[in-house]
Amino acid sequence: MGTPNNSIAVMGILNVTPDSFSDGGQFRALDAALSRAEQMLGEGATWIDVGGESTRPGAEDVTVSEELDRVVPVIAALKQRFDVNVSVDTSKAAVMSAAVAAGADMINDVRALREPGALAAAAATSADVCLMHMAGQPRTMQAAPSYENVVSDVKMFLQQRMQACLDAGIAANRLWLDPGFGFGKTVEHNYQLLANLNQFHSLGAPLLIGVSRKSMLGAATGRETNERLAASISAATIAMLHGGQIIRVHDVAATVDAMKVVQATRAGEFN
Repeated sequence: MGTPNNSIAVMGILNVTPDSFSDGGQFRALDAALSRAEQMLGEGATWIDVGGESTRPGAEDVTVSEELDRVVPVIAALKQRFDVNVSVDTSKAAVMSAAVAAGADMINDVRALREPGALAAAAATSADVCLMHMAGQPRTMQAAPSYENVVSDVKMFLQQRMQACLDAGIAANRLWLDPGFGFGKTVEHNYQLLANLNQFHSLGAPLLIGVSRKSMLGAATGRETNERLAASISAATIAMLHGGQIIRVHDVAATVDAMKVVQATRAGEFN
């Protein structure tokens, strides 16, 4: 599933948490989560990303059992009810295993399989794996982010994590990469990454990009979180024109329209 090609997929965000930065608490009940998923699928999403622990700056940790209780019933119901690709947004080995057993097609890990047992848990499945770069941990990652060169530093980190996956027996065609916008980066770092996404193609894995409603957009526009649709679409369009293949978003319908224009533009390029 992870082999690069020219297609673009839209991944709808489904946070079953009380404290996510944009939609915390809205979709914790199973019926509400399934209703939201159905809406996003109707708007053109082909992936649903289920998260049971907030990764916003300052977020509190949750226990394994609590995260399992939040995500596993939702994943199982999604796969039973809809024809959809499901990813699980987690860093915990036990949650990875249970989520894939429930039907998850991808493990989307902001810590790039660095938590205890995560590499082995992912390797024991056949699911795709998205490796994201994050400097530090969610509680402290925005304290004082610093890089020699953010693009080359993030690229080197992702290359090292890809190698760790290969060494653990995870096939290269299962891997996706995410530079981690907003995870231990200043506004300037984020825009440097966005402007230079094409440099990540040399790593040989497709890119999953998440810029929806993020603070980097608020910094450029002065808009609050729930007022960042136009900025989110702009950033998504830039990311996909630079070769991204999955865009992870809150606002599916508008993003799907924008991605159709991006795909039409790609189709019109001279080779």
